[in-house]
Amino acid sequence: MNFAVKPSRFGARENSSTGNGSLGLSSVIAILLSAETTTTNSGSPWFSLIFFGAIFAAMYFLLLRPQRRRVKESQNLQSSIAVDDEVILNSGIYGFVTAIEGDILWIDVADGHDKERIEIRVARASIARKAPVAASDSPDSEAK
Repeated sequence: MNFAVKPSRFGARENSSTGNGSLGLSSVIAILLSAETTTTNSGSPWFSLIFFGAIFAAMYFLLLRPQRRRVKESQNLQSSIAVDDEVILNSGIYGFVTAIEGDILWIDVADGHDKERIEIRVARASIARKAPVAASDSPDSEAK
């Protein structure tokens, strides 16, 4: 007897009667399903409840709480911006606030030529932080 092996679509061989020890897909699925049905849940329901509670608490303290703190700080910063504050935008641009129109800020980014100023209009939410005051600009250093 001569058995011919037909190549399958993905390069795998079909099961033949030669007994080469390969399992078919249906055999593997049947074994996995039978193994799953024979396992028993020997754990306590209290352990599961405590385990999932600990996971939720860890997610709260590691993810949710810091995110809420950052959002609150950002809202406080955006509400405290006033005219003549030096700010840094999310894009890294430094500038001075020259006017505020609701949620739109006019930022003076550079001295222009002659008497012109170069201003850009940005959203209030694009402010990353206020620029730190330099030591030479503080009133304490002028008094000394």
